Amino acid sequence: MNWWLDLVLKGLSTYIRTMLSTQALLSAIGVGEKSATVIGATFQWFLRDLTGMLGGILFTFYQGSDLDSNAKMWRLVADLMNDLGMLMDLLSPLFPSAFIFVVCLGSLSRSFTGVASGATRAALTQHFALQNNAADISAKEGSQETVATMIGMALGMILARITMGLPLAIWFSFLSLTVFHMYANYRAVGCLALTSLNIERSAILFQHFMETGQVLSPEQVSRMEHVLPTWITSWSSKKVKLLHANVHLGVRVSSLDHQEMKEALLSAVSHYLKAKYLLVERKGIIDVIMHKNSTASDVLQSFIHALVMAKLMQKSTSVYLESQSWMDKHYEVFLQKLSSLGWKTGRLLSPPVIWKANWTDVSSDDKID
Repeated sequence: MNWWLDLVLKGLSTYIRTMLSTQALLSAIGVGEKSATVIGATFQWFLRDLTGMLGGILFTFYQGSDLDSNAKMWRLVADLMNDLGMLMDLLSPLFPSAFIFVVCLGSLSRSFTGVASGATRAALTQHFALQNNAADISAKEGSQETVATMIGMALGMILARITMGLPLAIWFSFLSLTVFHMYANYRAVGCLALTSLNIERSAILFQHFMETGQVLSPEQVSRMEHVLPTWITSWSSKKVKLLHANVHLGVRVSSLDHQEMKEALLSAVSHYLKAKYLLVERKGIIDVIMHKNSTASDVLQSFIHALVMAKLMQKSTSVYLESQSWMDKHYEVFLQKLSSLGWKTGRLLSPPVIWKANWTDVSSDDKID
């Protein structure tokens, strides 16, 4: 319930501020002035939209694969970028000589919002569709958003009328609503207890299980995982130990030198004969090489195995033997306990593994292609 309430509140805030920023943007374009021309306003609007379209394409190309695995973080980032876009629109009348540049920056920022918000909405809809009724959930969310939009537009028009010609009142209203919007959005995202396993949630669960033998619930993990971007939380909390930062998933075989390749082959013979992945330790980092026939469950297993090695590196030298021993004894138990608490253990939400390798288990002719 907190999620939907916070969603409605931040929606109202967004549409009220949209009226203020749109009023400023239209004023900057020249609406209401005799000197303004239709072709000039049309051209400016065209450049604004074109910039947004190109920005959306580029953002999808560089970050599209990460949206599903970090849905909560990108949902928050999407609204932040939308706030920046509206801020640019509100600033545009103050810089007439750089109007096109400022407006295009705002459109670029909102293009990120469109891609990230749409993609994460699909992921979160699946979370709420407990009875496989994603279409029903999506329709009801759309109706709720429509109601919030209508109320927000009405309040926005009233506020725009009251603050017309009062710059201080406009800026105070906009900034106050922006702070409220980000707080409501943070609350909404923070109360989501997702049951899918992404890289960070898997690392949190594994570390707690290795230390206590118990598995955390989705609600407990949701209070521990990072909602803000990692670079912000790393800067604000130096004491946080991110074990998964020591794991590189889907490493390219050609990135290994001759000695590392030899170690990988020996590991394949001694430890990973039946597994669909190889683990190579390089300077404190565990590189994971996936087999070309690996499945989603193999990717999850390889990541947990890499976390075991990364944990054991802190106090052991024979990490290959000890990590394999831990996996043989505890991995299935770990998965069973996760499933009993509602975790989805079928796959690991991570950026797609592009680079894969092929090797055979013929002892006389082990190969990696």
